[in-house]
Amino acid sequence: MHLKQQRKIIFGITIFYTLFILYFLFLAFGRVDKVDQINGYTFMFLPNDFFRVPSLSDLLHPTLMDFVGFGNIAAFIPFGILIPLLYRTSFVRFITLFILSILLLETIQALTLLGSFDMNDVIQNSSGAAIGFGAYKFGFRTKNNWRNIAATGIFGIVLMLGLWGIFGVLDQVFTKEMGPFVAINELKDSTGNPSTGTKQSSLKIGGQDVEPKYNVYSIEGKDKETYTYTLDNKKELYLFLNYGIPDQKDSHGSIRVTVDGHEFLSVSAEAGRHEPDISEIFLPQANELMITLEGNETLWDVGFREMVYKWN
Repeated sequence: MHLKQQRKIIFGITIFYTLFILYFLFLAFGRVDKVDQINGYTFMFLPNDFFRVPSLSDLLHPTLMDFVGFGNIAAFIPFGILIPLLYRTSFVRFITLFILSILLLETIQALTLLGSFDMNDVIQNSSGAAIGFGAYKFGFRTKNNWRNIAATGIFGIVLMLGLWGIFGVLDQVFTKEMGPFVAINELKDSTGNPSTGTKQSSLKIGGQDVEPKYNVYSIEGKDKETYTYTLDNKKELYLFLNYGIPDQKDSHGSIRVTVDGHEFLSVSAEAGRHEPDISEIFLPQANELMITLEGNETLWDVGFREMVYKWN
C-alpha cells in the first residue's frame, strides 16, 4: 500500500478513535441527564489512588471500579501509537502535549458539569499514552507492517504488565492498614489511679459469657468515674469499646467518650436491657482521651488500632 494511503487510513482511524473517546468523556453513562443534579464544580487536584489497580485475586471477582482503573490506562494506549505514526515527535514533546490536552479536557468536563477534574485520571490516561509510545518505539522497527503491528501489540502488553506491577508496589508502599491492637490501660493514665483497666475473669451479660482479653472498666461502689489517657497526638486511629450491664445489676448507667474536648460517644442504658455492645470510633487525631462511666455500665477490651503504612 502506498505511504500516502497508509497515512490517510491512520489519520482516519485517529479521528474516529478520538471522537469515540470524547463520547465516553462527555456523553456516555448518562452524563447529560445528571447535569441538573450536580450543585457545583468538582476539582480534585491532588492524586490519591491513581496507582490502585486490582490484584490477581481481585480479577477473579472483578468490580466496576477494577474495569474503570484499567480502562483509564488502556483506552489511551492507541494515542501513543497513532500520533507518532502520523507525526515524527520525541517522547518528551508527545507526552507534554498529551498531558496538556488531557488537562484541558478534564477542565472542560468540570466546567460543563459533565464530569469532574480528577488528577488521578490525568495520570492514568497519560500512563496509557506513554505505554503506547513505548510500544510503538519498540514495535515499529521493520518494513513489514503486520510484523510491526504484532510486535507493537506484544510490547504494549509487556509494558502494561510492567506498569501494573509498578503500580502494585506503589499501592503497597502508600496504602495504610490497621496496626496492632493497643489496650488503653497500657497507656499513661493521667489520673494516676492504678486500679483503672483491671482485668477480671469473666462477665455475664444478656445470658452470654463474656471473656475480657485486655481490661475491664467499672465503678464498683461509686456513682461516677472519669478515666483520662494521653494519646500523644496520634493520627488516624480507631477506638474500640465493648460495653454492657452485667445481668446481676440494675439496668441504669451511661458512658461518655470525649477526645480533645469533642464528644464522640454518649450511651445511656435502656431500662431492662442487658446486651453486650461494641462501638468503633474513627479519630482523625487524638491527644487526650476521656471516658466517663456512671451507674452499672461496664467497659471491657477498650483499646485502639492506629492506621500505619505496611513498611512501618
